[in-house]
Amino acid sequence: MNSSLLRGSGAGGILSSKSQKPMIESTSSTTTNLESRLLEEQKQEIREAFHLFDMNNDGYLDYHECKVAMRALGFEFTKAEILSIIKEYDSDDNNLIKYTDFFNVMGLKILERNPIDEIKRAFKLFDEDGTGKISLRNLRRISKELGENLSDDELRAMINEFDLDEDGEINEEEFIKICTEN
Repeated sequence: MNSSLLRGSGAGGILSSKSQKPMIESTSSTTTNLESRLLEEQKQEIREAFHLFDMNNDGYLDYHECKVAMRALGFEFTKAEILSIIKEYDSDDNNLIKYTDFFNVMGLKILERNPIDEIKRAFKLFDEDGTGKISLRNLRRISKELGENLSDDELRAMINEFDLDEDGEINEEEFIKICTEN
């Protein structure tokens, strides 16, 4: 049975209101340290976000490009936070951030994410109707969006496998358990 639909997603994180901007002393040593701590998928997501929104392909992001690249990674920075980050790394006084600095900032933010918060955010993506539960209808939609060709019987079997209170749907607590079990 394909239970990967219920085992999490690449949903990004939203910064807490008390987020701090990362302090990076040495770009090359920090990049090396981050490279070893980030999953290959996370590194690829950062790379893709940067290159997708580097509209003029100059190897730098301006404020607007940086904002959408960060949002694509699941982060909502305020304008002041973005401008502060750019200013911190702008050695040329051109109001731009280069790839290695963007990688370091976003890599640190990704490592700071709280896994339970990420799972709760993913749950909300599944629970599009806001009922607090993932229904067969929700799972059918997600299955279709992911290009999975699963029958209703297969989807029901997935729900039944993880439905601890046997109400025919997956609640947030059950979803967290699914995503945190090994």
